[in-house]
Amino acid sequence: MKEPTFSMTDISSLAASTDAVILVGGKGTRLRPLTNSIPKPMLPVAGYPFLQHLLARIRAAGMTHVVLGTSFKAEVFEEFFGDGSELGLEIEYVVEDEPLGTGGGIRNVYDHLRHDRVMVFNGDVLGGTDLNAVLQTHVDHDAEVTLHLLQVADPRAFGCVPTDADGRVSAFLEKTEDPPTDQINAGCYVFQREIIAEIPAGKPVSVEREVFPALLDRGARVFGHVDQAYWRDLGTPADFVRGSSDLVRGIAPSPLVDGRHGESLVDPSAAVAGGALLLGGTVVGRGTEIGGGARVDTSVVLDGVVIEAGATVERCVIAAGARIGARAHLCDAVIGEGAVIGARCELNGGARVWPGVQIPDGGLRFSSDI
Repeated sequence: MKEPTFSMTDISSLAASTDAVILVGGKGTRLRPLTNSIPKPMLPVAGYPFLQHLLARIRAAGMTHVVLGTSFKAEVFEEFFGDGSELGLEIEYVVEDEPLGTGGGIRNVYDHLRHDRVMVFNGDVLGGTDLNAVLQTHVDHDAEVTLHLLQVADPRAFGCVPTDADGRVSAFLEKTEDPPTDQINAGCYVFQREIIAEIPAGKPVSVEREVFPALLDRGARVFGHVDQAYWRDLGTPADFVRGSSDLVRGIAPSPLVDGRHGESLVDPSAAVAGGALLLGGTVVGRGTEIGGGARVDTSVVLDGVVIEAGATVERCVIAAGARIGARAHLCDAVIGEGAVIGARCELNGGARVWPGVQIPDGGLRFSSDI
């Protein structure tokens, strides 16, 4: 029987009777060395672990039961979030001993589900779609699976998901130079629980390449919820920095930073000297010191960092305990924990410095006029 349409007054009951599942098992190799010791979803973004922003959005939508599908450094998640009660949530943890892929990861949490409807999130994605609207679309169409589909200006770099006039998904297409639609898979799904039960257990399965095409082949009710909401995969340093900046500036939504938007987000314990410029949605962590005349633009500066006088840091991630010397210039770089970049050094264009590495004063210059 088709479920009734929910009004705004009872939409919270729709969310409350939906499980939230977040897949956070990846190793985050594209963000190394930041992820050498920290799972990607636990990296600080706009002053909080990235995953906490997603959990806050889930709670704001009205969902309260969350299952995390973990693998790499699984213990870190439970140590930080515990049972979720401080966030107004009930959080359970399910560990993959071997990588199971997206479909296998969803199937792996099946025994922990409480409801007949499950909303699945990719733990790498910073999104802004209306979660209640996605749930409403699912119920309105009596769907077995609903996908959040994003309209993008250039879909050629993505697999495309066309839908018919009723919103029913008609195909899953690989990347092509001539895509028939601007709709791409945004990595957020609503499943009826019985569909998850059909995924083979204990083996790697791709939900995109195996589960969804098989559902279409058998005529299952698979629908799309299409919008143009904020969306960014934080898998690369450039996207990680941009996502953090967008949160600080209010371009990307998060209940955790509501009312605190601006050009920078500075922890109260940080020390910023006179004449220093913080721009572009820069984040400055606990106990960090920024010297006079330094310029930090569109960057993520974590805890206990020292940026000396006159240094320039643009579109960078500076990990905890690192030191950037006076008049050093860093652009599009990732600096690992405890690393030291000497005075007057110059690092550009994707440079990555591993934790603990020390570059002496004037020891490295990389620029077009060297």
